[in-house]
Amino acid sequence: MAKHDKNKSPELREKIKILPDTPGVYQYYDSEGTVIYVGKAKNLKRRVSSYFNRTHDSLRTNLLVRAIADMTYIVVPTEQDALNLEASMIKEYQPRYNVLLKDDKSYPWIVVTKETFPRVFMTRQRIKDGSKYYGPYTNTAVARTVLELIHELYPLRTCRHNITPEYVARDKGRLCLEYHLKRCSGCCVGKVSEAEYQAQIEQIKKILSGDVGELMQYLRDEMERLSGELRFEEAHELKLKYDLLEGYQARSVIVSQVIDQVDVFGVDDDEKTVFVNYMHVRRGAVVKSVTLEYKRSLDEPVAEILAYAMNEIATTLGVTYDEVIVPELPDVEMPSVRFTVPRRGDRAKLLEVSARNARQHKIDMLKHMERTNPEQRVDRLMERMKADFRLSEFPRHIECFDNSNIQGTNPVASCVVFRNGKPSKRDYRHFNIKTVEGPDDFASMKEVLTRRYTRLMEEGQSLPQLIVVDGGKGQLSAAVEALDEIGLRGTIAVVGIAKRLEEIYFPGDSVPLYIDKNSESLRVVQHLRDEAHRFGITHHRNRRSKSQTVSALDSIKGVGEKTRTALLTHFKSIKRLRESDLDAIAEVVGPSRASIVYNALHPDA
Repeated sequence: MAKHDKNKSPELREKIKILPDTPGVYQYYDSEGTVIYVGKAKNLKRRVSSYFNRTHDSLRTNLLVRAIADMTYIVVPTEQDALNLEASMIKEYQPRYNVLLKDDKSYPWIVVTKETFPRVFMTRQRIKDGSKYYGPYTNTAVARTVLELIHELYPLRTCRHNITPEYVARDKGRLCLEYHLKRCSGCCVGKVSEAEYQAQIEQIKKILSGDVGELMQYLRDEMERLSGELRFEEAHELKLKYDLLEGYQARSVIVSQVIDQVDVFGVDDDEKTVFVNYMHVRRGAVVKSVTLEYKRSLDEPVAEILAYAMNEIATTLGVTYDEVIVPELPDVEMPSVRFTVPRRGDRAKLLEVSARNARQHKIDMLKHMERTNPEQRVDRLMERMKADFRLSEFPRHIECFDNSNIQGTNPVASCVVFRNGKPSKRDYRHFNIKTVEGPDDFASMKEVLTRRYTRLMEEGQSLPQLIVVDGGKGQLSAAVEALDEIGLRGTIAVVGIAKRLEEIYFPGDSVPLYIDKNSESLRVVQHLRDEAHRFGITHHRNRRSKSQTVSALDSIKGVGEKTRTALLTHFKSIKRLRESDLDAIAEVVGPSRASIVYNALHPDA
């Protein structure tokens, strides 16, 4: 295979030759001195050389290599150090060919302040002042719900006064409205001691850490004690708190109380974008959950993106990993970390929960984008259909054909038109089959397509990007034959959809394609097929009904359309006309025509 290094400067080729066989980070520069790629390597010499000694399958990788004008590198002790340095340099330089972290927005945290009488509130800023932060919460509503639970359980202060024992001793505090509403314990005037207040804070920390078991046991013991002392009102207040905690625990527990502490990384791979969900699980409860979105640039594998995600979580959340559950081993060595790729059991269930959260994040993001920009959904659908049906362009104009007949009688066909994935009913067309005798669906399909596209070309109208025929290989072959004869083969893509298993057939391919049942592409094609069937059946029924109604009069010589219309308008049906006498018919169409009609309807008279 061709080598990329032939066109590189002697200086760059020399740098590559003398690279060390050690872990490190390398940077590629273009001719203008801009950093275009940052990468890590377990072996710098081997990794960097691999870019230049062969032609790559990926077009973007080949474009990257062509653009490289210079290179620098940094040697580090371990591969994990290389990952950390690479991540920080990508954030700093944002090179165009690197995988890009998209959702680097700040998430809310719940903070327990480091004060004599701590406050508990939600924030998006982490300040290194000794306070304890819990989170982050990707859903602000969840964070608010947890805060509401805490404030219902405990009367905490919300004021910003620097309340200390000296502050209380000097009688600086004043009881506020929060105290009178029983939402504050009145610590500013000594209504609660520092020890009592701190005991409540410790219980709050357990709730925020997901460890509510001990607290619930404590509440049960206190309820029994107070009930034994006949202090039923106080016991009832604790019962209300217990019920709140029980509901919170029921919503939080995911799989199993057997699993103590574990970190989980679930992945949803959407080709161009990879969503990675991180969950910290403690005793079966999700304590932290964050979803990161990475934009691929060079077809990076999931293993590499997992390494980026783990580094990002460790850096931003201060996480230290012990056991990590992953769908596959990440592309980095971490000797201190125990990786688990589960296939069954509770850990596999946790991994599925994390992957489901990643998928849901993607769905929520797409829904939000589509609400703000409706064209985004159309473009996404077109992109999906283009890939599924192997098209060279977006199928913004699609036409679908269906035949309808009963034992060859009154054969008709329908053509429905979709634009941007939606029906364009003004463009729908009916066809009465003219050249085919008997029930021949294949010949009928060929006739209809020939007539349709011959006319479109003669009138200079736009042609569709995709034709869908209702049927399997036979109908598809007839459609292809029609396109061949009018010179459109290769200009318009054509596929067939079989009803039974929803197989998609392509010309010249005997093996059908089975599109995911939940795919938007398949739903659009099914909608096309159903619309074509409905539209065709309606037309066929109307035509059949009309033929059955007027056929008895059509065959009578000397009776024209006006006469037939007058008779059917007056008598409403052929049956009532046949039961009428000659004089009644004559009153409508005159004696001479009445005699012709009467004799034709009563040949034995």
